[in-house]
Amino acid sequence: MKGGYSNMILNFIRGFCMALADSVPGVSGGTVAFLLGFYDKFIGSLDALVAGSMQEKKEAIIFLIKIMVGWVVGFLMAVSILASIFDAQIYKISSLFMGFILFAIPIVVKEERANMKFNASSIIAGIIGIAIVALITYFNPIAGQGSTVDLSSLNISLILYVFVAAMFAISAMVLPGISGSTLLLIFGLYVPIISAVKAAISFNLDYLPILIVFALGILAGIVSVVRVIKWALDKHRSIMIFLIIGMMIGSFYAIIMGPQTLSTPKAPLSFSSFDILWFVVGGLIIFGLQKMKDVTEKAE
Repeated sequence: MKGGYSNMILNFIRGFCMALADSVPGVSGGTVAFLLGFYDKFIGSLDALVAGSMQEKKEAIIFLIKIMVGWVVGFLMAVSILASIFDAQIYKISSLFMGFILFAIPIVVKEERANMKFNASSIIAGIIGIAIVALITYFNPIAGQGSTVDLSSLNISLILYVFVAAMFAISAMVLPGISGSTLLLIFGLYVPIISAVKAAISFNLDYLPILIVFALGILAGIVSVVRVIKWALDKHRSIMIFLIIGMMIGSFYAIIMGPQTLSTPKAPLSFSSFDILWFVVGGLIIFGLQKMKDVTEKAE
């Protein structure tokens, strides 16, 4: 019984930490799962829900429910705070995210060193990863104009846009690299979605239809993309790791340009607006997560 409680608390903490990462642009929940040492089990459980045997589905559901309880608590707490401070403290938060990513990259390299093969294919994959994020950021139609999308007024183009963005976001969230929230930031939907969730928590149902569309996009992403990601990580892990690292590097550009996607656009992050203290805090958090990995592995 004691071991059961310990396992439940452990997975609650895991889910809670994933939610904090998923709710802010910078580090994905997949990165946290990777740093805490349960990424393979997490992605395997998601895959089992789609294509596993009945026993595998049962085990996956039990594990994911434990993770989800902590995730929901962490996400609701984060959303309640972030929606009110994100605009006002964008440069401090952006500096924090820069610290997250910069300090996470060497940890990913260290953990995957044995699987990484430095060849032409891997280098190309890394370049492609950088290009994907940089191009999405550069061609973001909302950047510099403000996030003027009214999520309470549905139309077919908005529905498709949010649905596809949700698919991309959940794909990123399960990868130990780019953050799904960073992709939402790139698509200009981060602040609107966070605000919509906060409104729904306050029983304002104006945004419920678009949140349902967003949820359906997430489910579609899990069903269609997770299997591909698992297959790619199993069969072509070196190329995937380079792709992930490339996307992490590309995220620097996304975070620098992030202030332009606010409802009232601000200048991109610069040397003058960069906050070194919050950057260091981001690095310390990553260091703490890495240390927590040792504790969680012993607990199991």
